[in-house]
Amino acid sequence: MSLRPLLLALALAGATFQAHAADLTIGYITGIDPTKLAQAEGRYEQAIGEKIDWRRFDAGPAVVAALASGDLQIGNLGSSPLAAAASRNVPLVTFIVTAQIKGSEALVVRDGSGINGPQDLIGKTLATPFVSTSHYSLLGALKHWGLTPQQVKVVNLSPAQITAAWKRGDIDGAFTWSPALGEIRKTGKVLTDAGQVSEWGAPTFEVWVARKDYAEKHPEVIAQFAKVSLDAIADYNAHQADWTADSPNVQKIAALTGANAQDIPELLQGAHFPSTQEQKSARLLGGGTAKDLAQTAAFLKDQGKIESVSADYSGFVSDQYLPD
Repeated sequence: MSLRPLLLALALAGATFQAHAADLTIGYITGIDPTKLAQAEGRYEQAIGEKIDWRRFDAGPAVVAALASGDLQIGNLGSSPLAAAASRNVPLVTFIVTAQIKGSEALVVRDGSGINGPQDLIGKTLATPFVSTSHYSLLGALKHWGLTPQQVKVVNLSPAQITAAWKRGDIDGAFTWSPALGEIRKTGKVLTDAGQVSEWGAPTFEVWVARKDYAEKHPEVIAQFAKVSLDAIADYNAHQADWTADSPNVQKIAALTGANAQDIPELLQGAHFPSTQEQKSARLLGGGTAKDLAQTAAFLKDQGKIESVSADYSGFVSDQYLPD
């Protein structure tokens, strides 16, 4: 090959790679989990061999909208917005359950609000991001306490808006996650959390999902993404004691998410991060996650948050991208 055709071929190859690399855009929310460290350290780029355009979102429904429009190929969101999206047949596939939420999402009531128990919530104003895992947990808690959403004024605010509204005194309480959770707990008390609500029959979890068309075209990218995520989870599970507020790992997550480093160790302890074997089990990607989505969707429909439910949610969950 002469020099000119060779240079042309190299230029075309470079253009093809750049176009492919530019196509990988990933959305994430600010929940605290070990995969955020892998993100902060650039481990996904190293494994996949591409530049990634990371985009931060306040809550899962916005991630779903961006995935549905094709603006994102991979997204991080919670079980409630995922169930709502699957019920609308948004073409997504769940390939990892990153966290089973416990104390990392909670209902905090303001000091001086007069709220000492569930019945004191009547007539009060509570904030949460609508159709989020926190919203689902709040509705589950109200149902457990025998209260209806009509007895409580529930307003739709993002975590950032919750922090601002709390400082202004506009709300009496909020069910949310970090960094807002850490801020409002300074002048409030936890009435319940997602772990307790899970025991009452309304479990919540966070996942990584991909657009089905992207996953089908690039299964190797999803598999590499899954491996990096699970390696990060395994490292945390093996060395939890090392993740102190002043450790480099926690400091990097704080910088990425905006959470207070002092809050992060407790927030990490407020969730369970499933191992590779757990992911493959019948309790999670082997069948349980699809059943949990169906249960979540049925509850959301009962609460009037979605219009219909699907007969089967197994098509929105896959264990094929997990490492052997």
